[in-house]
Amino acid sequence: MASEVTLEHFKKAAREIGAHGDNDTLPFDLDNRFISDCNEDIAEVAYNLFQAFDKAGKNKARQMIDSLSIFHERLLVPSGTSGFRITTKIHPFWNVYINGLAIAISEKLAPRRYDGAHSYRHSNEGSRLFLQEHSWYSYKAATLNEPLLTESKSVVVQTDVSGFYEHIYHHRLENLIGDLFSAHSTVSAQLDRILNQMSSGRSFGLPVGGQCSRVLAEVLMHAIDELLTASGMVWHRYVDDYTLIASSQSDAYKALSSLSRYLADYGLSLNRTKTTFLSSLHYKNFVTAQLSSDDEQAGKLKEIDLYFDPYTDDPHAEYEELQKAVNEIDVVSLLQAETFKSQPDSYLVAQISRTLEFQSPHAAAQLCQTLLKPSNLNAFRASWSKIMRGIAKIRADERFTTIHSTIDFSLDDVIQKCEHLLLPEANCLHFMRAIRFKETPKRSIFVQDRFNSSEFVTIKRASVDCWRHWKSRSRFLSASNSYDTSHEELQRMFWLASYQFGDEGNHFRGRVKKKIEHAWALGFESEESKTFSELYKGWSTSCGF
Repeated sequence: MASEVTLEHFKKAAREIGAHGDNDTLPFDLDNRFISDCNEDIAEVAYNLFQAFDKAGKNKARQMIDSLSIFHERLLVPSGTSGFRITTKIHPFWNVYINGLAIAISEKLAPRRYDGAHSYRHSNEGSRLFLQEHSWYSYKAATLNEPLLTESKSVVVQTDVSGFYEHIYHHRLENLIGDLFSAHSTVSAQLDRILNQMSSGRSFGLPVGGQCSRVLAEVLMHAIDELLTASGMVWHRYVDDYTLIASSQSDAYKALSSLSRYLADYGLSLNRTKTTFLSSLHYKNFVTAQLSSDDEQAGKLKEIDLYFDPYTDDPHAEYEELQKAVNEIDVVSLLQAETFKSQPDSYLVAQISRTLEFQSPHAAAQLCQTLLKPSNLNAFRASWSKIMRGIAKIRADERFTTIHSTIDFSLDDVIQKCEHLLLPEANCLHFMRAIRFKETPKRSIFVQDRFNSSEFVTIKRASVDCWRHWKSRSRFLSASNSYDTSHEELQRMFWLASYQFGDEGNHFRGRVKKKIEHAWALGFESEESKTFSELYKGWSTSCGF
């Protein structure tokens, strides 16, 4: 019987991470470049490991995974203007591994899915896991096309699941994954034990931020979709957001109660504060306003798909097309208008931040100054990651050299006047990526303090990466004295940074290179296969950084 999980699944996982990153809530990690450059070798290691687990059978595979230590770190991420949630940073190899399993699951699930499920539809493209045309925007647009909305007495219910990712029960999920595969498959058992480790031994919760969790969430929600469809209900869903459409108030209430009961069977419940009943006319007006804008230019900007894929057949033509579309909109005036609102449009601010690389240097400077003005940045905090990503892109772009000093001045002001916004780890990481291009006295103190005081390995890695970019020899040498007692994730960043420091870097690598094979081992190495540490060491040596 042909294997249900193949080498190609892991290759696609590695290509996707290398091209698009490992966690969409955190900035691009240097390890993703390693994944990109060595995708085939890493995929082979992952596939060999899968075969070893699969050959061992379910019970033995569980025991083997339980004996391993899988690095993961739970970091705080802002959610909206006043909420927070947890995202999970995962070891690069294990990210490839679980994403490879997720792709195999996504393939199995794809032909079973219903039209009302709009989120994370499987893609057969080489380095993209999900179809781009299925988005929150297309989900909302699809609800407007429902024939039932034309009836004057029809009612729409909008609701979502409370604490969705953190309440998904592993055992229910294991059974649903098992139903997709043959009886002897170990895929469900493997993921159950990996998730158990990442949930600190709890039997519920998915690691937020990576692609695997998106697929696993869709597996669970497909079971709910199945029940809704069998009941004859008119429904649309994007992840955990639901739109139910009924012919009357009483039918809408029945539909909501049925959804609540179906979710309860899987340990989930609806968010009462986000559940609303709307008339069909009210709903159509509301969603039309969401998708467009009273301002014609703001509406145009919301509708532009600003994703630029350098791997398309003609990336230069696509870039120029996007640039032309953006330049037809007065983005500077749109952002100024948002600064006068008591509650800025977070999606519009995010879209504006994505346009920075398509602007002229003069317009980009104006936008950056407005975005980074402390009073504005506090109001725009729900869009922090998009703002910092946009600024980091143009700060790295030589086309914008003339405005880099202006941006640097504004970024330094953030350290002094918006320190509270830098407390969540995800915000801090995005900010450190934006300031890594130039050392200033304020940045030097800020980064040193984060390295010394943070309990998180990922923050310490970002600090060392700043010193690597700044070629800050004294700080690197001082910090690297703690190499032997540092976490292996931090050790790898010290190793990469050492290439910036000439003879002293050579001496450092000479001192620690014999320890690498043991220190960076993942616990499943064999003589018949390449190891993660060998691949990483060879890659870093060939790159030279």
